[in-house]
Amino acid sequence: QLQLVESGGALAQPGGSLRLSCDASGPLLYYVIGWFRQAPGKEREGISCISGRDGSIYYTTTGKDRFTISRENGKNTVSLEMTDLKPEDTADYFCAAAIQFGSTVQAVCESQPHFHIWGQGTGVSVSS
Repeated sequence: QLQLVESGGALAQPGGSLRLSCDASGPLLYYVIGWFRQAPGKEREGISCISGRDGSIYYTTTGKDRFTISRENGKNTVSLEMTDLKPEDTADYFCAAAIQFGSTVQAVCESQPHFHIWGQGTGVSVSS
């Protein structure tokens, strides 16, 4: 089974940037890879997803404007670039995989139960 490992979480200052990486143990052709986050005391929320099949991208309301998802060429790695960080971005960030089948990346991304493979998470703390 595919395994995912996140990295890149750190302490950052407001207004700063971070790049998170999600390294997969195998090919992503059949999967949608999503980034999610969970802040203390809050429910997990989706940020963005990318299709391993065709590179289609979807951003949730949370992820639009300041987040950029990308897949590194030739690698089974999906990155999340975060800019203009705010204290409310403090959370554990997770990547997850869902088999895409015939669904759009948006449809998969908006349904967390589709994601059956999760990484262990990486922590982001934004504070001055």
